[in-house]
Amino acid sequence: MRLSGRRRLALAVVLVLLVATASVPIRRYVLPRIVEIAYAVEKRRIVYSWGGGHAEEPGPSKGTCLGYEGKIKPCPAARTRGLDCSGLTRWVYALAHGEDVLGPGNTDDHIRRMRRVARPRPGDLVFFGRSVKQTRHVGVYLGGGRMMNAPETGAVVRVDPVSRVKGLLGFYRY
Repeated sequence: MRLSGRRRLALAVVLVLLVATASVPIRRYVLPRIVEIAYAVEKRRIVYSWGGGHAEEPGPSKGTCLGYEGKIKPCPAARTRGLDCSGLTRWVYALAHGEDVLGPGNTDDHIRRMRRVARPRPGDLVFFGRSVKQTRHVGVYLGGGRMMNAPETGAVVRVDPVSRVKGLLGFYRY
């Protein structure tokens, strides 16, 4: 069976498209799922705990008093099961992606796994600090200038305006 010139061209285009699309990594679009999960976490009224969320597996855990500089004295973190800001974002991203994509560590460790974006979408992370090497806070961007936030000792995970925290570094996407 002999193919005409047109059919050969169409077959070649189909083969090129198959090869090109087969080599593109498939990554689920998870940003809307991240927002859904963040709101579900907020409903659980999880308390802030310095160092909380940094156990081997993501999720609420007892915190630590190492490096604690909060207002409440003595430090309640070692006896409080909860999340700090990076523990919150680590858990939300792990639930959305099906694995611990941010890993253990703090905001400095997490920002290195992300890329900065000029136009944030709900589900991106919003980082605060002096530089990408000196971050101090992170939240899940919800859109409309709001973020899901684990703000400080004595508070629960809640929605806050991004402008509530000083030192905006920018928005980052995994």
